[in-house]
Amino acid sequence: MDRRQFLQSGAALALLAGGTGRAMAQATGPAPRAQYDAILEKILAASPQMATTLGLDSGAHAPLKSRLDSRDRAHRLNLYQPLLEAQAALAAAPRDGLGGRDRAWLDTARWNADAAARIAAFPYGVVDNGYNYPCPYAVSQLTGAYVSVPDFLHAQHVIANRDDCEAYLARLASLPGLVDQDTATTIADAGRGVVPPGFVIDRALVQLNALRADRGENAGLVRSLAARAVTAAVPGEWQAQAVAIVDGPLAAALTRQIEAMTSLRARAAAMAGVGRLPQGAAYYAMCLRFHTTTEMSPAAAHKVGLAQVAEISARADALMRAQGHAGGSVAQRITALGKQPDQLWPNTDAGRAALLGDIEARLADMRRRLPAYFDTLPRTPLEVRRIPPAIELGAPGAYSQSGSIDGKRPGAIYFNLHDTANWPKWLLPSTVYHEGLPGHHLQGSIANEDAGIPTLIKLLGSAAYNEGWALYAEQLADEMGVYADFPLGRLGMLQASLFRACRIVVDTGMHALGWSREQAIAYMIDNAGETQDDARREVERYCAWPGQACAYKIGHLEFARQREQAKRRMGGRFNLKGFHDAVLLGGAMPLSVMATVVDEWSRGGRRG
Repeated sequence: MDRRQFLQSGAALALLAGGTGRAMAQATGPAPRAQYDAILEKILAASPQMATTLGLDSGAHAPLKSRLDSRDRAHRLNLYQPLLEAQAALAAAPRDGLGGRDRAWLDTARWNADAAARIAAFPYGVVDNGYNYPCPYAVSQLTGAYVSVPDFLHAQHVIANRDDCEAYLARLASLPGLVDQDTATTIADAGRGVVPPGFVIDRALVQLNALRADRGENAGLVRSLAARAVTAAVPGEWQAQAVAIVDGPLAAALTRQIEAMTSLRARAAAMAGVGRLPQGAAYYAMCLRFHTTTEMSPAAAHKVGLAQVAEISARADALMRAQGHAGGSVAQRITALGKQPDQLWPNTDAGRAALLGDIEARLADMRRRLPAYFDTLPRTPLEVRRIPPAIELGAPGAYSQSGSIDGKRPGAIYFNLHDTANWPKWLLPSTVYHEGLPGHHLQGSIANEDAGIPTLIKLLGSAAYNEGWALYAEQLADEMGVYADFPLGRLGMLQASLFRACRIVVDTGMHALGWSREQAIAYMIDNAGETQDDARREVERYCAWPGQACAYKIGHLEFARQREQAKRRMGGRFNLKGFHDAVLLGGAMPLSVMATVVDEWSRGGRRG
């Protein structure tokens, strides 16, 4: 689960719901809470969509519910602009005398303010408000108002009364202007020599044309408002008003964007990576640093990825040979195992029910194991759900959704069961542990349930931390003995880890070493056992989000490294439950901050 999934999960609504804090050591010194609150207010002003996501678009903030985030040049940093403006003040905030958690929070805020400055140093690129990542292209298959706003309006904009409907229409009416802002930024950046690769433009054009063709009463943007207004029993001509916007100004703005992107297609390079852009090497290094929250260079990351691919492949090879699977490369054998009949559930309702039952059973087993490894456990319930069939084709394979503190909304993990062949029995468990327990649900719920963590800190998050923990959770599940009677299940864990290692190689290969898109796709197929379509989709994603794919495995390696380092330092004093409290209590943080936290804990200091 990435930062956008966390914010859209509904968990962010719980951040301000109050509740009982964890029984843990409390901060001992004065913390810059007023600064955090001031920054948060500016973030909400800069990002009205964030206010809606956080559930803060009512009361004094009610006007924000009628606005969308500006996408003009002056607002290209989005929510990172207030952090940039606060950089000097945060740097001057006294750190001495702060308790462990308060020091970590200040370090986290400072790190993000510095990251904002690093992003702002480049004259091109945006922080796209769909995911809040630094992106080189304002419009791609993953970025742009045309991608993020329709999803936001449907999933985040609540419709409960007339004011909500009016606010929806106001936001919809502003969407054409945002599309035009994206178009202007794209043209301006092209003048600086920043043009997306041809295949990125091609994917974006397919989606842009599809959105422009989605018109009339059946348009998604129209149905979202009209249907929910009926459900909420709000009378009015909402459908007709929405159609007028979608078929008029929005269609015209999309036409202008399509024309601009089509014009740029003739100038687009085939080269996939950002190394070809002005200051491209430095831009990629910035993106890599942002996503991994480390000082690791692209060359060093590439070596790490290659070493991990070799190491994990060797482990997978030995395991498969021990199970009688010896023919072909590791990737070929992984692919073959994915098609083995005895490892598949029938692609029927009964088969899907059996698959979901297996997930439930594994979670129940994990709940019994957790107390031996964790002192702090989440109170939030966890449910297993199928992704609704109506949206399966465009949905990811699996994702988690955090619950609320008050218990009214449980956490959930969703699985795409359009085709059960995508979930062979040996591959499924590692995803259950990654998304559920002891992965995202455990880590996210512990943080969400702690009312003492500043909202700003929860908002900032860290992909390397969040995804690193989830991969560490996969490793931990193995250490807990879940595969003692199912050795092929351990292969599923290794395949997931191998896939993340290949991501590092491919991402750094394209953006720092000049790899082609085709070379990257071939590497994913040959080393991770990916299908052609899946590998293409993954590689093209990395082109639009430089560095993001490296966060997962690098984050995992840091969790594992910090644990082993603490073990060596502490010897017999090491306690795994204590380590887990040290890294979990207080919320997500950059990996560099986590290293300081673990160092303090392992030397006998108290975190907090």
